[in-house]
Amino acid sequence: MGTSYSEKRLVILEWLRDPASHFPPQPHGDPVEDGVTTDAVAARLGVTRAVAASHLDLLVDMGLLQTRRIRWRTYYRRDEMRIAEVARMFEKGW
Repeated sequence: MGTSYSEKRLVILEWLRDPASHFPPQPHGDPVEDGVTTDAVAARLGVTRAVAASHLDLLVDMGLLQTRRIRWRTYYRRDEMRIAEVARMFEKGW
């Protein structure tokens, strides 16, 4: 049985906690400061770019990832303040 969509999104969030150790260097943009590209996430997950983009877009819509445009690419990184806020809501029995 394969990994569920939600599990894949949790894996992406975990990788982005320490992107330098999970993704190769990029031609533009620092993985820690700027984030990683859709292509990098797709390659790491072993899925198409479109599938990776849908996961990343959902995480952005939820407010868990921030984006930054560099040249013609979008880079994704964790929004640590929002993630902490969501974690606190769950701790309080939301």
